[in-house]
Amino acid sequence: MSETFEVFALKYAERMGTRAQIFAGGDPHDGPMAMDYFVWALRSDERTIVIDTGFGREEGEGRGRTFLRSPAEALALIGIDAAAVEDVVITHLHYDHAGTLEAFPAARFHLQDAELAFATGRAMTHGALRHSFRLEDVLAMVRNVYGERVHFHRGDVDGREAGLGGGVSLHLVPGHTPGQMSVGVDTARGRVVVASDAAHYYENFLDGRAFATHESMSDILDGHRRIRVLADSDDHVVPGPDPLVLARYPAPSKDLEGIVAALHHHPNDKTNAQAEQPENTEGEST
Repeated sequence: MSETFEVFALKYAERMGTRAQIFAGGDPHDGPMAMDYFVWALRSDERTIVIDTGFGREEGEGRGRTFLRSPAEALALIGIDAAAVEDVVITHLHYDHAGTLEAFPAARFHLQDAELAFATGRAMTHGALRHSFRLEDVLAMVRNVYGERVHFHRGDVDGREAGLGGGVSLHLVPGHTPGQMSVGVDTARGRVVVASDAAHYYENFLDGRAFATHESMSDILDGHRRIRVLADSDDHVVPGPDPLVLARYPAPSKDLEGIVAALHHHPNDKTNAQAEQPENTEGEST
């Protein structure tokens, strides 16, 4: 039986870049462009699934990012204990998606075959490709392989086959990396696709513009088309680090505005979402 999920984007860090840095080929109208770093959570009556594990303070600040809270602290704001989560989807192994694995000691990690092969193979002899990976994160994932905590996938997989239940599907959408995954999820408003870095910004998939960091230009552009087909509409595609996600979706409670977006609501729908959850009484994590 298919499950219906609540879906949340949880911000843990941010940075300010420029449009010329962000889009492949630069941008003739260069100017500042912000990036928000998210992890995502899926929650049904039956299960909780986390998508990606972000980065830690030392790594983020070392790369010039503004660290706001740990991914585990962000999850706690909506009542999710990272230490108890049993399934974590790692969309790819870049430093901002596969750090802090140690905060999830009970989890099995879902990963594409192609991603670990890429992160441990010939491609890593090239600094331009290696730059977005953190060696310690890759080593931690290899240790989890040896600890029998990694569930490998080859291509698209239904959630039932993956042990994630009905209502979820994993999709190989290469281009940013060879093993980049997006996640399809059934919600009360229809089929939502958490694109992760298959599309960093709305502009990527709506205007056919590739992100500057990619392994295959052709694949990443084809991926933009694919995520639009997988979702019920363009309004059901959630790009990765686009600050517009927090601007377009409501927060689950007033005190979580600017931190958490409830993606199971329609974009720009500010009604009803804040009735879902009591206000956070512990204050914002920093």
